[in-house]
Amino acid sequence: MKTFYTISLTLTLLLSTAAGFAQTNPKPNISGVILDENKKPADYVTVVLFKAADSSIVKTAFTDPSGAFAFNVVNKGSYFYKASNMGYKTLKSKTIVLTENNQKVDFGTAQLVATAQNLKEVNVAVTKPLIERKMDKVVMNVSNSSIMTGSTALEVLQKAPGVTVDQNDKISMMGKQGVLIQLDGKQTYMSSADVANLLRNMQSSEIESIELITNPSSKYDAAGNSGIINIKTKKSKSGGTNGSLTGTAGYGKNFRGNAGLNLNHRTQKLNLFGNYNYGRNERDNLIAIDRISNGTPDTYFMQVGTSHRKQQNNNFKAGLDYFIDKKNTIGVLVNGYFNHGTEASVNNTVIGPSFQKIDSTLVSNTLQTNKYNNISYNLNYKSVLDTAGSEISADVDYSKYNGNDGSNYENDYLFANGNRIRPINYTRNNTPSIIDIKAFKVDYNVSLSKTVKLEAGLKSSWVKTNNDLQAEELISNNWQNDVRRSNQFIYDENVNAAYTNLNKQFKNTSVQVGLRMEQTNSKGNLVTTNTVVERSYWDFFPTLFVQQTLSKNNQLGFSYSRRIDRPSYDALNPFIYYLDQYTYSKGNPFLNPQYTHNFEISYTLLQKYMLSVGYSRVNDVITEVILPDAANKALYQTNANIAKNISYNANLNIPVQITKWWQTNNNLNVFYLSFEAPDLAGSALKTGKTSFQFKSQQTFTIVNGFTAELNGSYESPLDYGTLSLKARYYVDAGVSKSLFNKKASLKLALSDVFNMSENNLSSAYPGLTYEVHQKNETRIGRISFTYRFGKNEIKPARRRSTGTESEQGRMKN
Repeated sequence: MKTFYTISLTLTLLLSTAAGFAQTNPKPNISGVILDENKKPADYVTVVLFKAADSSIVKTAFTDPSGAFAFNVVNKGSYFYKASNMGYKTLKSKTIVLTENNQKVDFGTAQLVATAQNLKEVNVAVTKPLIERKMDKVVMNVSNSSIMTGSTALEVLQKAPGVTVDQNDKISMMGKQGVLIQLDGKQTYMSSADVANLLRNMQSSEIESIELITNPSSKYDAAGNSGIINIKTKKSKSGGTNGSLTGTAGYGKNFRGNAGLNLNHRTQKLNLFGNYNYGRNERDNLIAIDRISNGTPDTYFMQVGTSHRKQQNNNFKAGLDYFIDKKNTIGVLVNGYFNHGTEASVNNTVIGPSFQKIDSTLVSNTLQTNKYNNISYNLNYKSVLDTAGSEISADVDYSKYNGNDGSNYENDYLFANGNRIRPINYTRNNTPSIIDIKAFKVDYNVSLSKTVKLEAGLKSSWVKTNNDLQAEELISNNWQNDVRRSNQFIYDENVNAAYTNLNKQFKNTSVQVGLRMEQTNSKGNLVTTNTVVERSYWDFFPTLFVQQTLSKNNQLGFSYSRRIDRPSYDALNPFIYYLDQYTYSKGNPFLNPQYTHNFEISYTLLQKYMLSVGYSRVNDVITEVILPDAANKALYQTNANIAKNISYNANLNIPVQITKWWQTNNNLNVFYLSFEAPDLAGSALKTGKTSFQFKSQQTFTIVNGFTAELNGSYESPLDYGTLSLKARYYVDAGVSKSLFNKKASLKLALSDVFNMSENNLSSAYPGLTYEVHQKNETRIGRISFTYRFGKNEIKPARRRSTGTESEQGRMKN
């Protein structure tokens, strides 16, 4: 910990210096508040202060999330301001007079008026654009957007520029996987499938905006190659009680359903909140693998497997905020899930000297059970230090995860004529796992002047995982320990971090520079073989963001960040899991972290047409690979470090209002991915291909409160690591109707209308030949109903980010 104390001392001195600077810096003496057309705080509004005598510009400021702005003016005289924002008329204030130096004056509260156009006698109010470019992120404004009306949060996310969600619920951004999903700045603590179920229960009416952060600043953990997607829910100011109840039923080949309850109660001193979501999901899956095992002679394998999966999810959240006074708040939060399921599968593998000639067959029956429980506790504190927005916050977190995977295998070896080659082989695994996560973090920000802001913080996390593979084989009607496969793997990790960000606002330019330092100590112990892997290393992660306003309708931006991705705890676990004797997966305890350099240039026209061009280079990239096991004529999946990955991407988003009743949003993402490894399991790998993803969403307003949607997506062939993926495409359709004075909504939807969504891939690894076809249950009809009760203007729990986001994201759910 000596190195961490050094970081703490350095940052403490930095914070002390910044605090001293803030105390000597003159405080603002002219203030005011701007509201939007709905009388809600309007943030990021440009406020320009003028001298009344000659209308010369004195200073410029932006409103904060509470709609407030402030200036420091020392000279006597008369002043007025003008406030402007895209989609609103320019607001001119009354004139105030300073009769003495540093006199305090409040302009009071003013309200913006939305601009409007008359389109064939239909009054169309212009609000925030669907897509906005800000300095370090892209924001998709969902609130009040008719293009999102009646959609679920997952459907909204699928429409976000550069974002794709495949049939396995894997979310990628700009062609890269590994995206961190947050709700109101807080990690969801769920697997991708559980996140998908949660987002299906959330309606677009609950969402204010979605933030796409491809290059997170130094304030965030340095982990994350693809970036962060943060879903921000609506907030309001009134007290009272409100909530919502949601229910969804769906059917494809199997029934599935979701139900959720959300409650919030606020008084002057206390805010109580909580929710519970239940999901039941059944689905069938088909997988077919044809491959050739090189040898003398070659051996041909034709495998067909079917599986039926049942999963039940129980997710909950409960917490409270206590408002000590106007500047200090303390809160507690409990988060958790209890999930369990089963999967029964049958695999038939035909083996022979060619695909036409059979000499033996392997029939495998597998029953898998899983049970994952997680509970997380968070204690948080926030203090507002001055009227300029300076504040300090702290979080203490503890999370405990218990999982248990059980598998029973039955392998039957047959000759071509159906006679048994040898007795049926019975094996079973039991794999209990425990993960403990502790974390502490503190964040501090101070306004050094009206145009300069400093952020700084500390974080430490401690993670311990314990995985115990108990493998047994049935011999003479007795279960006996299989010493070849039984093992225990214990992993300890400690990460200590410090960061600082400096933001400067010029007249037409915003600049933010940051640096994050992280020290990592890890130890992996393969207990049975006494194989220990220890690492200790320092890393520095700089960030830079520049945004230039060329004119009212033209913005240009540049960003750079260096990032790290540490292996997931499951990927480090060396245990072997069999589909059958010739197909299995295993972990890799010798994985190294990967490092990424991300560059991006963006251009925004009219606040809605957006083009971004990016480049990234990943060294020691962690990639899922499929490799041959020549000794056993098998195929296995694992994770490996590939020397480097180069990515170029360009993303174009174009919304179009075709008629007053027909809107469309189109997104094109073109990217080039290349992977290179001089020695991957004895062979050199070098791949590279240009691919693209195109999404088009059509929305039709039939009558007031009744809309229809048609969405299409196409993804061209793609090479990723050792995998060569074929094209993927689908079409979704749905209709929705608002009910009971917009307190409820009913929606009918059909996903994958033509049942075309499937995965087809082949080998990009030299000398290895296989073809894989996978088809999940994707054509599903759904009916969903949402009802909101109580006061709609209730203010939810204050938004906060706990200290275990990156650690939780590496857990298996």
